Amino acid sequence: MTSGMTFEPVILDAQELTSDPELEARFAESAHRILVDLVGGGAALGWLEPPSRDDVVELVGRVVSAARAGDAALRAAYLDRRLVGLGYWLRYARPTHRPHADMEKIAVDAAAQGRGVGRALTAALIADAREAGIEVLTLDARGDNTNALRLYRSLGFAEYGRLRDFVAVGEHRYDKVFCMLDFRRPS
Repeated sequence: MTSGMTFEPVILDAQELTSDPELEARFAESAHRILVDLVGGGAALGWLEPPSRDDVVELVGRVVSAARAGDAALRAAYLDRRLVGLGYWLRYARPTHRPHADMEKIAVDAAAQGRGVGRALTAALIADAREAGIEVLTLDARGDNTNALRLYRSLGFAEYGRLRDFVAVGEHRYDKVFCMLDFRRPS
């Protein structure tokens, strides 16, 4: 291939991301662009309207701070130094749930979907959870997000519950699907 384009995503963690001043300076802005585009296109990321830049800056700051404290993991996917995806998990705050964490967002730029970016991000976050001693990693997804649910199943997540017609997007209703990856069980 002569274009020089990299097709294998480079996955950085929060420490790597914040230790490179150029990447850190562009990260929140690039993350905002991706999230606005995805939510504007109807992606199931928890917002009805695209988030503001301030909302994304606050979210990224909160996750990076939690990652520094050992209570989160943030991963960013780059193709040729362009952010094409991000994801994170947060340890549960409730004292009785502290051994566990919830994967809250996996977002991949529409132009990079289908190229293994979501799989690479999710696999890296799973590895981070194992390394952090997380016992159970949970997530939830909108029931019509079949590609994401298929990906999570292929990486070992099991569905443990479903709330029928729970997610309201205007007049539309979708199931909320709960999944878990239990690290306490031998593989």
